[in-house]
Amino acid sequence: MSTEDTPFFDDPNEALREIAKNPAAYARYLADFHRVVLDMAAKLEVLQRETRVHCRGTRVEGDKMGQAFLRSFPVEKSLNDVIKNLKSVTSGLEKSAHKRHAHDEKVAEVKKQRKEKKLLKVRKNNPPLQAAPQNPQQPGAQGANMGYGGATSIYNLDRRESA
Repeated sequence: MSTEDTPFFDDPNEALREIAKNPAAYARYLADFHRVVLDMAAKLEVLQRETRVHCRGTRVEGDKMGQAFLRSFPVEKSLNDVIKNLKSVTSGLEKSAHKRHAHDEKVAEVKKQRKEKKLLKVRKNNPPLQAAPQNPQQPGAQGANMGYGGATSIYNLDRRESA
């Protein structure tokens, strides 16, 4: 059995599956199609010009002004439609490559956002324990600065200035 008889892949769509998984390979694959379509469009534009010149120049004896143009119009229109469709295909190929790359960026962003959201939820449900504030003063002992911030009672109002 020669290698020509065996397929490269067991499944004929395996190569396309691998291309679909990788955005860079996807872009390269579509770029190849893009080149082919642009080349076809360029050749069809030359054919369009030559067809227009030939069809409009073909006159029959007894033609009035504009009859050659009216006969050539359906031929020109059909070729113009093909060229217009090819241009939409090329723009569609470009958009598809960009959207494939944007899809992978979006997936990575969603993974990151979900991870951050999960961490925030864990922090919210289990806040970290904080150490109790240290109070250097002993109960009953008064500090050197008993300003407005210190604890007061009605018994030591005489030491404070009145309003």
